[in-house]
Amino acid sequence: MHAIEKILAKNSGKSMVSAGEIVTAKVDFAEINDLYLQTVYSFYEMGGEKVWDPERAAFVFDHYAPAPDMKSAANQGEMREFARKNNLRFHFDTNCGVCHQVMPEAGVIYPGMIVVATDSHTTTHGAFGAMGTGCGATDMATILITGELWFRVPEIIEVRLEGKAPKGVYPKDVILHVLGQLKADGAVYKAIDFTGSYVEGLNVAGRMVICNMAVEMGAKTAYMQPNQDVLDYVEKRAVRPYEVQVTDPDFQYEETYVFDVSSLEPQLACPHSVDNVRPLPEVLQEREVKVDQGYIGSCTGGREEDIAEAAKILRGKHIPEYTRLVVVPASSEVMLSCLEKGYIQDLMKAGATITSPGCGACLGAHEGVLAPGEVCISSTNRNFPGRMGSNQAEIYLASPAAVAASILNGRITDPRQYQ
Repeated sequence: MHAIEKILAKNSGKSMVSAGEIVTAKVDFAEINDLYLQTVYSFYEMGGEKVWDPERAAFVFDHYAPAPDMKSAANQGEMREFARKNNLRFHFDTNCGVCHQVMPEAGVIYPGMIVVATDSHTTTHGAFGAMGTGCGATDMATILITGELWFRVPEIIEVRLEGKAPKGVYPKDVILHVLGQLKADGAVYKAIDFTGSYVEGLNVAGRMVICNMAVEMGAKTAYMQPNQDVLDYVEKRAVRPYEVQVTDPDFQYEETYVFDVSSLEPQLACPHSVDNVRPLPEVLQEREVKVDQGYIGSCTGGREEDIAEAAKILRGKHIPEYTRLVVVPASSEVMLSCLEKGYIQDLMKAGATITSPGCGACLGAHEGVLAPGEVCISSTNRNFPGRMGSNQAEIYLASPAAVAASILNGRITDPRQYQ
């Protein structure tokens, strides 16, 4: 069996499962974000009285953090009351950050577990050797009542990433390139196992970026065999014992795709699709793309490593008049570390706006939404019309380094010239 199949088998009390099989499996941790108050309503409509295990469920207020309007404030108030009533051990309020960052930091994510959240980018947690997947309000209410959910065992495809990325090419560039090749429907309801020498050498942040965007290919979940960086990270934080699952050597993937990252250039996802990916230099040869806003943040591009790269490029410089750079740390832990290291100060001196940790404008809610006709280059994960505000705005997706270089020049720029 594959490691993902072993996780599903273990949690469903079976000795073996295979692709296409429907199983009912125990969920090790459930997370509800502040878009999904309906989960609470469904919980009571289905006869729920108490959450099955107050140690294994949490709300994260990240999409509207802090609340930008009365409706979101009222929703969060009802969720707080539910969390208080059920005495949930973990509760992440508007001061904490993005769910996919704060959960690993809190130690509730670890190898061999099943984590289900009301967010499609729960595939991020494959970076830790976990099975992470998203669900809707009714399924989440079922989990809160029973601690279980049905799963269809997914077919598993291998995306093998080999080689060493050149200077100026980041994990975001690598996953954008893969997306551009496999397209947005390349892995619908399948699991993606990222393997290869490049993956083996990645740090925790890089792994999270790649697994995060697996869902943009339609993947139900993602997986990476934990390396020492991951194990060290988890060992310091995990709140309960865990077991690393290993894929059997004779396991047969449904499909295998191999990419050599050694000759890769910085990549750019152009409007209005995540898989509309081209090498950044190729776009620049064709036309100049002026930008109104740069955006560094979200569960894809708001970690310390991302902010550090931007600070390195912008230190001692200043963005042009009438442009904006919005920086949204992925968590309060990230923000504190970036403050201690001077990255936030460097960016503020360069003209950046620093906002509270959370999702911010990634979903077009607040903290940097776009006006009609504006162009933004962003380190986030989606660029379809209306994603970050007006449906008449244009969004380009790139690495945080490319965002910093571009906003510094007021036009999309290859970050390698600053390295």
